[in-house]
Amino acid sequence: MPSRSPATPALTAPATELRSSLHGRGQRLTPQRQKVLSLFERIGEGSHLSAEEVHQRLLRAEERVSLATVYRSLRLLSSMELLRELELPEGGRRFELASDGHRDHHHLVCVGCGRTEEFESSVVLDEGRQAAGSHGFRLIECVLNVRALCPRCASAEPS
Repeated sequence: MPSRSPATPALTAPATELRSSLHGRGQRLTPQRQKVLSLFERIGEGSHLSAEEVHQRLLRAEERVSLATVYRSLRLLSSMELLRELELPEGGRRFELASDGHRDHHHLVCVGCGRTEEFESSVVLDEGRQAAGSHGFRLIECVLNVRALCPRCASAEPS
């Protein structure tokens, strides 16, 4: 059985998919792109990070990746549907690991600090299906972003 050199880590299923897709586009799976994808795989579904948070986590893990490279990698991984981008009304963007089994979920977003929590609602999904159908649309996904204040930000507001 051939041994793998320490410099060649085993690729996860998303990383293998990424490598194939990038190769088809004439690009390659750079170590920086792999580091960004691996970070999201480690933290798992339900975690929402900004580009700056991704950069800080990589730096804390002693991974040398520039912020500009993180931004480019996040855009590429989102365009390939390996990550999902959550656009916040305040202009911020957060990213999460994409998953078919976790597609129709919603976000509760604090407008103060950006804390983001996920929730599922069959009522929202049913209403989305009904609205799409009544207008002749075919529902692809149903996502609701609820803007609110988390308990910490709400308690910090003057009464």
